[in-house]
Amino acid sequence: MGARTKARKRALDVLYAADLRGESGVEALERVIREGEPLSNPYTAVLVRGVSERQARIDEVLEEFSTDWSLTRMPAVDRNVLRMGVWELLWADDVPDTVAVTEAMTLVRELSTDESPAFVNGVLGAIQRKKASLV
Repeated sequence: MGARTKARKRALDVLYAADLRGESGVEALERVIREGEPLSNPYTAVLVRGVSERQARIDEVLEEFSTDWSLTRMPAVDRNVLRMGVWELLWADDVPDTVAVTEAMTLVRELSTDESPAFVNGVLGAIQRKKASLV
């Protein structure tokens, strides 16, 4: 498993915990660090902070492209993987679009429902195609 893949998985852990606790991703990240859990890769913090800073816009985009599924209806893992995927697609210039989508699908394949990879692929693929008009 590559370093960025591990960083994404750790960022998902932080964002998922934040979602369940009703705190921001940055608050969860600071709590994790305060509790002495080191971040082995700085990309974890970059991803958590990026998603947190742009979460309102990310959620708007997801609401627009996740046909028939509100954010509250989605499994928490899928919701947070999609948030990370959207951030990487729209604002992470050093991450190729195909990598962002593939990594998101890998995470949900491992951690979510059987239907999640197809759902995440469909949503992120649609966002990728309309990317120029979303930033």
